[in-house]
Amino acid sequence: MRELGIDIETYSSRDLSKCGVYKYVEAPDFAVLLFAYSVDNAPAVIVDFAQGEELPGEIMDALINPDVVKTAWNAAFERICLTKHFGLSAPLDPAQWKCTMVRAARMGLPLSLGQCGEVLKLADGKMAEGKTLIRFFSVPGRNGVRHLPSAAPDRWETFKKYCIRDVDVEQALLAKLRRLEPAEFDEELYIADQEINDRGVLIDRELVDAAARFDVEYKAELLKEAQKLTGMENPNSAAQIKEYLKRETGVMYASINKKNIDEIEGALTYWPKARRVMAIRREMAKTSNKKYEAMQTCVCDDGRIHGLLQFCGAARTGRWAGRLVQVQNLPQNHLADLDFARSLVKAGDLEEFEMNYANVTQVLSELIRTAFIAAPGHILHVCDFSAIEARVIAWIAGENWVLDVFREGGDIYCATASRMFGVPVEKHGPNAHLRQKGKISVLALGYGGGVPALEAMGGSKLGLSEKDKKDTVRQWRDANPKIVRLWAVVEKAAFTAIKTGNTVTIHRGITVGFRWGMLLITLPSGRTICYPRAKVSIEYNDGWRGDHEIIEYEGLNQTTKKWETLRTYGGKLVENIVQATARDILGIVMLRARRADLPIVFHVHDEIIAETPINRPLADVEALFSEPIEWCRDLPLKGAGYSTPYYLKD
Repeated sequence: MRELGIDIETYSSRDLSKCGVYKYVEAPDFAVLLFAYSVDNAPAVIVDFAQGEELPGEIMDALINPDVVKTAWNAAFERICLTKHFGLSAPLDPAQWKCTMVRAARMGLPLSLGQCGEVLKLADGKMAEGKTLIRFFSVPGRNGVRHLPSAAPDRWETFKKYCIRDVDVEQALLAKLRRLEPAEFDEELYIADQEINDRGVLIDRELVDAAARFDVEYKAELLKEAQKLTGMENPNSAAQIKEYLKRETGVMYASINKKNIDEIEGALTYWPKARRVMAIRREMAKTSNKKYEAMQTCVCDDGRIHGLLQFCGAARTGRWAGRLVQVQNLPQNHLADLDFARSLVKAGDLEEFEMNYANVTQVLSELIRTAFIAAPGHILHVCDFSAIEARVIAWIAGENWVLDVFREGGDIYCATASRMFGVPVEKHGPNAHLRQKGKISVLALGYGGGVPALEAMGGSKLGLSEKDKKDTVRQWRDANPKIVRLWAVVEKAAFTAIKTGNTVTIHRGITVGFRWGMLLITLPSGRTICYPRAKVSIEYNDGWRGDHEIIEYEGLNQTTKKWETLRTYGGKLVENIVQATARDILGIVMLRARRADLPIVFHVHDEIIAETPINRPLADVEALFSEPIEWCRDLPLKGAGYSTPYYLKD
């Protein structure tokens, strides 16, 4: 036996989507109901655990045999569930597992088994009855009633066929997905990722429980105050708030949302009561504090949250996606007295907390990061790359003046502004006011964006007029001609590859090719990013551009969440290349941490958080970031970090 394909069906009274698999299996009533398997792609066999059947001995042996590769769609689910089912003291070794879903993600395909089968046009896809059967057998019914196989024998037999079909679908998918062999380092990185999720991160349960209660109680106070001020039953209703404002001020606002609430509040200078109502609305609308409830929902019996990150969760780039608590979008903290604020929350007296902080919801939001803590006798070493995307795009494009700034330890935002405006710019010296223009230009304009991209980064808040924004875009592009040229080079290579099937080599050994109906871009790391069913189409346009060719491919629309035809272009392709390369650089650092026994508990964008004994120095982690990487040895990289008993943004 070389390979064992597995699919299981389970039962638990806990909501898997909210609590994650690690908490899911800790439910007292958790059970594996069905175990379907395929040995070396043979027809699938089912074992009915729910009705007393047991795994054949050779299959049980294969589960722990390092010479047998175990495959599954979202393999982490099978691995953790089977660990619990068989009462193993440690999770099944992820090094022995290969995830079919990750293989699909690497090829730019959906993370849903059914959807992936549809996209690849399998003759036999997932059974349509599956969702209904799962609701019947795998989750509690009304009033918490559990349906056993005896409750509906015919439906149970269909459920068994559904489980078998999933194995068959996965095997059929594997045959197609094996066309793209992953880079060796990326396979090792998947193992490291699974170990990080297995390890989890400790939370300050006392802080979390008190903060969650504070948020609920304080918002109840706000609701009562708003009801008293307005006379409305539901001040959370935007329609009712608009009617209230019209009654108070004579102005009817078309909409009230996060984008314009500051503007509306600023216009209510002469209506203090209405101004207070809008301030209350802002606080009541703050949803970030729901993360405390999410932590309560998914924290496991060991006090840690596991499974915070999804490997290859972000389409095309291969970056991680946040799960459960969504650590990728944690609010920033700016409080000078985090220790004091934390102590007040943990003391549990909301009234005293309100006496110290006027904006309760904002302070609670800033404390979310600090809920992640080091275990006793340990410390968190937090370390990240400085301006990693600016470094990577300059390195790929050959924008050497940018690389020289980084090599010399300069401030890239000052240097950019100086080059754009032709004057010396220093952070706390001459022309310091221009630094912010340099900063938003670096952050907004590297991928072909124009005035809208500059505006999205806060152009108007800097007081820039439309003309200023246009001038800023032109000045940045004049200062970075090789980056601008890179957009055209990549786009031309993509057109050539799709039209001719030839592989084009561009900067830094990056290749752009076309195979299996996919546009393939192989990165300096050796990893390939994919654009399924790529093609060149004509966009018919009566405007100034006229009819012109465009690049289209199929992918998941992040807005509609549907598989659709999407469009790309040079700047967007460069963005994917840069972000994917930055991801691979972080991946190399993570592998170094694994080999150096520096346990990462989670990571956010270009930052890792390692939990080590207190006597392990921060320098050990920082060294991982500065050591050259073989495939980008001349890329100046630098990591800076800090040590803290609880997570924060330094």
